[in-house]
Amino acid sequence: MSADHDAQRGAPKTEYFTYADFGLAFFHRAISKKRILSAVSGITGAPIEFGPIGAGPGRIAKVTAHGIVNDPTVTRVSDEEPLRFNLHIPVDLKFVVRLTGTVHRFRADVAVDLKLTARAAKPLRAVIEVEPPDKSDVAVEIRAEGLASSVLQIVSGMESEVKRFVAKYIKEEVNKPHIQKARDVDLGPMIDAAEY
Repeated sequence: MSADHDAQRGAPKTEYFTYADFGLAFFHRAISKKRILSAVSGITGAPIEFGPIGAGPGRIAKVTAHGIVNDPTVTRVSDEEPLRFNLHIPVDLKFVVRLTGTVHRFRADVAVDLKLTARAAKPLRAVIEVEPPDKSDVAVEIRAEGLASSVLQIVSGMESEVKRFVAKYIKEEVNKPHIQKARDVDLGPMIDAAEY
């Protein structure tokens, strides 16, 4: 039965395209935003802690922080080969600064932006590569309302250290075995198991 005959009977007309275009369309479907979020879902809700570390002149203040990794969001930044994405990971941190017998508490909104690239690999795999983050991929917004200026100065000096720590932490998380496995999918068995 011809495609034209199908169209006359109300069935959609078959539209053909190249193997290359088929492959790109397949990748768009296989590497969706939802699948990327699923692959990195293991880091959501993960606790993050550091300290105590010395801060300020003579390292007189001791700073500790703890928080949680919140739900990431993903944005596609390229529709051509290779598909590229930005993964935005928010982190909510709570800090405690101990300075000459006083304790000060504040919060910081931290965000890490990871660059992801989806690639085809032999024999028939879809691999999501993650560019290791560094300090420049981390943004820190300190919510320091009501802090004394001496404490605020110490906190401001901590920003670089917070960026370094969070970048290292996220890098370790995305390289854990279960997340690496979720980023490398062998499509062959899935195709073989599909029913016709």
